[in-house]
Amino acid sequence: MTQKVLAGPRNVAIVGPYSSGKTTLLESLLYIGKAITRKGKIEEGTTLGDATPEARDRTMTVELNAASAEYGGVRFNFLDCPGSVELQQETDNALIGADAAIIVCEADPSRVLTLAPLFQFLDSWEIPHLIWINKMDRATAPFQEVLEALKTVSSRPILPQQYPIREDQRLVGFIDLITEQAYHYHANAPADPVPLPATLKAQEHAARDEMLEALADFDDHLLEELLEEIEPPQEEIIKDLKQDLGADLIVPVFFGIASDDYGTRPLWDALVKEAPEANATAANRGLEADGDETLAQVLKTFYTPQGGKLSLVRLWQGSLSDGDSLNGDRMGGIYQLMGQQQNSVTQAQAGDIVAIARLDSALTGATLTTHGEPSVELPTAEVLAPVYALAITPEKRSDEVKLTDALTKLMEEDPSLRWEQHGDTHEVILWGQGEVHLNITLDRLRRKYNLPMTTHLPRVPYKETIRKAGKEIRGRYKHQTGGHGQFGDVYLDIQPLDRGAGFSFDQKIVGGVVPRQYIPSVETGVREYLSQGPLGFPVVDVAVTLTNGSYHNVDSSDQAFKQAARIAMQEGLPKCEPVLLEPVDAVEISVPTSFTSNVLKLISTHRGQILGYEGKAGWQGWDVVSAYIPEAEMQKLILELRSLSMGVGTFNWKYDHLNPVPDELRDRILAETSS
Repeated sequence: MTQKVLAGPRNVAIVGPYSSGKTTLLESLLYIGKAITRKGKIEEGTTLGDATPEARDRTMTVELNAASAEYGGVRFNFLDCPGSVELQQETDNALIGADAAIIVCEADPSRVLTLAPLFQFLDSWEIPHLIWINKMDRATAPFQEVLEALKTVSSRPILPQQYPIREDQRLVGFIDLITEQAYHYHANAPADPVPLPATLKAQEHAARDEMLEALADFDDHLLEELLEEIEPPQEEIIKDLKQDLGADLIVPVFFGIASDDYGTRPLWDALVKEAPEANATAANRGLEADGDETLAQVLKTFYTPQGGKLSLVRLWQGSLSDGDSLNGDRMGGIYQLMGQQQNSVTQAQAGDIVAIARLDSALTGATLTTHGEPSVELPTAEVLAPVYALAITPEKRSDEVKLTDALTKLMEEDPSLRWEQHGDTHEVILWGQGEVHLNITLDRLRRKYNLPMTTHLPRVPYKETIRKAGKEIRGRYKHQTGGHGQFGDVYLDIQPLDRGAGFSFDQKIVGGVVPRQYIPSVETGVREYLSQGPLGFPVVDVAVTLTNGSYHNVDSSDQAFKQAARIAMQEGLPKCEPVLLEPVDAVEISVPTSFTSNVLKLISTHRGQILGYEGKAGWQGWDVVSAYIPEAEMQKLILELRSLSMGVGTFNWKYDHLNPVPDELRDRILAETSS
């Protein structure tokens, strides 16, 4: 029996907003491609993807799912990506290894804006992409209105290749704009060809003319044919569509109902005829599929309960065989993933996306080679800055030693996570992209690593300083215990410094009234006291000068002078008008222009100072608003921002300066910290 030879592979990412139906579309594609014998349902928890407990609990994709299928003599690798804006990092990392992307969205013009960041990423990386409008049975707006909305978020021409056929507002079929053949859908079966409805001829002709005119912008020969009113051959149209899609010049549009398999077969046909091959993508990245050097890139890291570490990689150049080493790590096996299932293979060729076991040193995004050090570093997706945090504590104190290792593994799986042991508050703080993101992470800590956590919002690292100086503040320590006693005596001047100046210590001792060897101990005592001032917080922007003192030949010691300095600070600092300071962040908020006025109001309600706003570079119809916002007001800012901007608003921030806390807030904060 002759073994079937498949073309390919082609790697296609399935992306789109939460609840658009990406996983349902993947099930339909796999079923029609005979990769699975039965379609699963998200609500029943039976889909090939989304099989982890965290995904099942939320009925949503929470991490990358990989699967493969064959259709039309071509092998396809699919990457089903999370849709939540809080899990965008996972999607970005996967997309850099894709040859093309299917953007799944709903037929709702009011929701199209949620696609803007995705279009921006795809266009900036020049990743070919097409649109599949799902849930057409729920469409309430005309098809043309949906297309017009899509044009507002795409910098490339939107090109429908189909036109819908409706009966009594119900989707029953489509017209192929290449062949001008009409079809009626049938559940779980191919669509039947039917005569073109007379009532749709005018709309179909207009839509087809628009498609051809857009293609003619990139093909002079086609333009000549249209000007001379020559009907272009279908083969020429398909060739132009493939060429222009592969160059990321156009965005073809298809539609259907994934749950009923309506439109999935035409989508399959388009992927076979038009989606770019893996070697073409490699060439666009300046790589050669048959190059001498083996080059691969990690798209996703998994830590599995049984198999340990798995690295999902795109092989850009060369080949891999079981037992090879990558960047010095000997591979523990090569696998083709079908959801959670791992199918062992002995080899991988350029263009393949495979999982490799036990690449201990390989991080997500890393460039890998069998040739020692890679000759090039492949570009990686930008790691998203954190925007939301929780302070976490293991429920069992004995689990604290296991937490660092578990968090390190979680950050390998998801680079948009960060954690820190805060130097001022001494809390372990987990940073991420939002409430859902961190809750998923906490679930993984509990389930995968048996580390249940208690959580709360991080404490604000307040500081304090002083408004006025204190002169000749005396600290005298005398302690008699039988035998040698303890004696130290100092006079200190305390002076406020400019904001941000920090702490300085000086001495103006004359005549040796405080011996030189004890002066460092005086500074130590001062510093120790400043770690918690009269208001209960670290003291900053203060200068202390040792001006006078006395000592005892027998009883004086380092410890005695350190204690004397602490006594002087404890006596003097409360008289210098202590001021509570709060950290203030410099924030840049990015939103569509239609939400800018709402963002300005949001900043004001968070005690922010608006610095200005301007158009966001490279983002048509978006603004960047700059502001100073107190850190205490930042803790839930991302939740409110996403709520008012359809989930697409985001921000970057960095610490900028300290500011006095308003008096009415100061009293409440001090009351809370003392209780």
